[in-house]
Amino acid sequence: MPTNKALSAFLTARRAAITPAQAGVPVTGPRRVPGLRREEVAFLSGVSVDWYVRLEQGRQITPSESVLNAVARTLKLDDAERGYLFNLAGHRPAHGPRVASGAGVRPGVVRMMQALSTQAAFVLGPRAEVLDGNSLMWALIHDFPAEPAHRRNLLTWLLTDPAARELYLDWAVIASDMVGVLQLESSARPGDPRIAALVGELATASREFRTWWAEPHPTGRTAGTKRFRHPVAGPLTVDWEAFPLPDDATQTLFVYTAADPASQEAMAFLARWRAGEIAPTAGS
Repeated sequence: MPTNKALSAFLTARRAAITPAQAGVPVTGPRRVPGLRREEVAFLSGVSVDWYVRLEQGRQITPSESVLNAVARTLKLDDAERGYLFNLAGHRPAHGPRVASGAGVRPGVVRMMQALSTQAAFVLGPRAEVLDGNSLMWALIHDFPAEPAHRRNLLTWLLTDPAARELYLDWAVIASDMVGVLQLESSARPGDPRIAALVGELATASREFRTWWAEPHPTGRTAGTKRFRHPVAGPLTVDWEAFPLPDDATQTLFVYTAADPASQEAMAFLARWRAGEIAPTAGS
């Protein structure tokens, strides 16, 4: 009988990551596993041990939404991990997986991004494709509009362009989180041929991608901080926010705001440099 290997790998990894103390389980003697036992997850989730074993083995069962919520609580899954669990178990939204309209970014959103003079902004599609943005973003990260259309992908650039490793001080964290975002998107659309093609290309091109893809780490697009070592503007830090667009939930708007006065000056310098008003200083 076919098994759901992705579901099995995810539940096994998450069970191993939760200690008895975190779950409120008393420890009375030596344990052979680092995390919870299967019978402990079953008890805390209010299901039989046999049922949970079959779920973790990825066997063909149909768990209810309430049971999945109970397992998610026991394993202390965050929102992205919970969504990943539901996707893998076949509990996708009633309206079906999110399907990109293919119509591009709405003109009003494009104008809004272009009107931002001190904030970098861009829109990503569900496969990390760069759909549009403003000039400050291209100056800060990479000139994606200058690339051929098939190369305008943030994850591909992160993993294959040496300049990306130099730009981000925390490159490995950022790149692995982006792989986690793709894992979550892939679980929502298991039959998407473009995601499958992207995974195949990245698996061939990047050793790190192969390692991270094999380890379930679903990640949502929310907010955070990024640190840069920019070749023109020098060191700077930004706070970023992610906003799913209401008219096409497959598109996400990202806005980068300088995190401190020095970074604000660096961003202003980049804006003037991109506009051709000044040239970079020697050695920068």
